[in-house]
Amino acid sequence: MRLIAEEDRAVFDAMRAASGSIAALIKAIEPRFLAGGRLIYLGAGTSGRLGVLDASEAPPTFQVEPGRIVGIIAGGDQALRRSSEGLEDDPEGARGDLAALGLTARDSIVGIAAGGTTPYVLGAFGLAKGADAGALTALLTCAHVPRPPHCDLMVVLETGPEVLTGSTRMKAGTATKLALNTISTTLMVRSGKVYENLMVDLRATNLKLRDRAARIVATLTGLTRTEALGLLDRAEGSAKVAIAMQRLAIGPEDAAARLARASGRLDILLESRPETRS
Repeated sequence: MRLIAEEDRAVFDAMRAASGSIAALIKAIEPRFLAGGRLIYLGAGTSGRLGVLDASEAPPTFQVEPGRIVGIIAGGDQALRRSSEGLEDDPEGARGDLAALGLTARDSIVGIAAGGTTPYVLGAFGLAKGADAGALTALLTCAHVPRPPHCDLMVVLETGPEVLTGSTRMKAGTATKLALNTISTTLMVRSGKVYENLMVDLRATNLKLRDRAARIVATLTGLTRTEALGLLDRAEGSAKVAIAMQRLAIGPEDAAARLARASGRLDILLESRPETRS
């Protein structure tokens, strides 16, 4: 355990060293995403599973419309539970999934390959560029490899050899998870899905989320928990609408309309009428 913990320190060093290239990738994705494009993760095995995980967590966390952040794994959904690593050797393996998406110049494909040589991922770059869609392509890897053909950007997370040789689900997997968290979360912040450090796009659809939404509303309005819950009911569970209602002293329909005019951004709406939080 001590040995594994010591090796894991390399993950955070790798993230710091790669911060510039991660930032460059986010900056390249942002205008495309804000224009309606999609963030598409693509990988095989552990890399593919991590991409699907990050994509699947975006809608409940940030109320992102389904299909805006997509996870593609070699072998499809069944590969999430059962090993399909043999499919990673097919450079044409992603053709059907990419064709079904109908790629455009606003889309961004982040191929994930710990070793940097997975044919399924590298082949997808060629397929994407061959569609003449102009989609952005990037490789997220933990190995120093030459930039592959048809790849616009690279992020290298230099985690070094695994404590269990070749088991990239360990340091490489952890670093990849951190990088994907950073990419998607920063993109959501830049998209206005976050206000200060709070997930204001949260919608109270179950008891846990209702409690979390109430705490967010209370924090940003100064209301008690009970008052915040009542406001959420009037806002049909939307934390963002509830906050706008209280801060601007307006009704739910007006709050929703004003948010729509502000492109759904609570920061823009509230900054247009500065108020001091009680």
